[in-house]
Amino acid sequence: MAVRLAEHLHGEVISVDSMQVYRGMDIGTAKPTMLERRGVPHHLIDVADPDEEFTVARFRRLGRSVLSETTAPAVIITGGSGLHFRALVDPLSFAPTDPRLRSELESSEGEALVDELLTVDPSARTVVDLANPRRVMRAVEIYRLTGETPSSRAGTAVAEDVRRYVPEIDFSAVGVDPGSALDDRVETRLARMRAAGLIDEVRDLSPGMGRTARNAVGYKEILVALSGEMSFDEAFEKAVSNTRRLARKQRTWFQRDPRIRWIPWIDDPDQRLRRILETFD
Repeated sequence: MAVRLAEHLHGEVISVDSMQVYRGMDIGTAKPTMLERRGVPHHLIDVADPDEEFTVARFRRLGRSVLSETTAPAVIITGGSGLHFRALVDPLSFAPTDPRLRSELESSEGEALVDELLTVDPSARTVVDLANPRRVMRAVEIYRLTGETPSSRAGTAVAEDVRRYVPEIDFSAVGVDPGSALDDRVETRLARMRAAGLIDEVRDLSPGMGRTARNAVGYKEILVALSGEMSFDEAFEKAVSNTRRLARKQRTWFQRDPRIRWIPWIDDPDQRLRRILETFD
């Protein structure tokens, strides 16, 4: 639909999918093929190798460069990551990161990091999911680099900007909600990915995948199967479950945004395009 809309408006497409940035991660991210792009210029696809830590801050810089330099009459922003979308259009800022410190934290015990976080910020449990190792690690990293605790950051102007939904870049947004058909569509898509060779794709990429790429839904489950810890059937069942969970989280994230106008799924693509265009009038 993004391509059809771009064709209609003579525009270009920016993908705000957090994993389509990686070269070679094609099948498992449902990356549009050159044929599917139909000559429409696409941005923020294939801009990093899978061993790189591609941050949201880096995504923001590249995306903002596209928006400032393009001469196209319209840019269609499309994808699944609400954070990457908001980083592109809203006044968000991001705390620094340090590869050496991150490596040190990754080798630390998870319980030790939770203890460190709660020692410096007893209220951290109200703003950080302590059961999520990545979030705990990031909170500790930010504290060591800046001295800011999760609680102190939650009360800053940055946090207020997140809640205000006031953009730096004007846009019109429409969400297409598949409704109750979502679960079946997820299962069908994973089956198509398997038939298209996703297992071989993950096997070929695995020696050179960094932490972020290895945690992509679909890839992380197959990596476990490749290690022999579960069967491929079990891996795909788990990938279906995790994708459904992710889709629900994405939907919740986007539905909080009052600037998005929602329409129900329409099977006929021409009617769907007309309905989308009507929301912009």
